[in-house]
Amino acid sequence: PVHKMCYDHSSTTTAQKLHQCIENQEEVEELLVDEFGMTAFHVLFSSTEPRRELLKVLLDKFPHYVLGLKTVNGKLAMEYFV
Repeated sequence: PVHKMCYDHSSTTTAQKLHQCIENQEEVEELLVDEFGMTAFHVLFSSTEPRRELLKVLLDKFPHYVLGLKTVNGKLAMEYFV
C-alpha cells in the first residue's frame, strides 16, 4: 500500500494518509521493498515531481539505512531522483 501511495501521489495521497498507512502496518520491514527491490523512496523519486511533504513522512517513519538499499538493477533511490 505504501508503494502504491507513493506511485499515485499526484492525485490523492496526502501526507496524513501516507503517515496513517505506515502506522497501520504491523511490521515496518514488510513495507521496505517490493518485488523489484524498490523502496517507497525509489518510487517517490521516480516521479517527475516528488512532493516534499511525502518525503518528510518517509524520512520520519523509515530507518535511514533504507536510503542505501538498491533495486534488483543495482540502483539507489537517489539515482532515480536525478
